[in-house]
Amino acid sequence: MSYQQYNPPHPGDLIRRTYIEPFEGVTSNGVAVRLGVARSTFSRLLNGKSGISPEMAIRLSIVLGGSAESWLALQESFDL
Repeated sequence: MSYQQYNPPHPGDLIRRTYIEPFEGVTSNGVAVRLGVARSTFSRLLNGKSGISPEMAIRLSIVLGGSAESWLALQESFDL
C-alpha cells in the first residue's frame, strides 16, 4: 500500500488565493492597512517568509473572518 503525503499550502498562499486575487480592487497593501500591520509584514506572510503568530491570527479573524484558532491551525498544519 502506498501513501502520499499531503503538504498543505502556506497560510499566506491561501490568503492570497482566497481573499486577494479573486477580487478586483483588493490589494495586499489595502489588507495590510485593515490589519493594522506594515505592508512588509503582510508581504512576508503572503510570500511564505513568515508564519501566523497569535497576534496576527486575531487580526486576521477580525478582518477576514474565521476564528483566531482556525488561522493558527492552518499555520500548525503547514508547520507539521
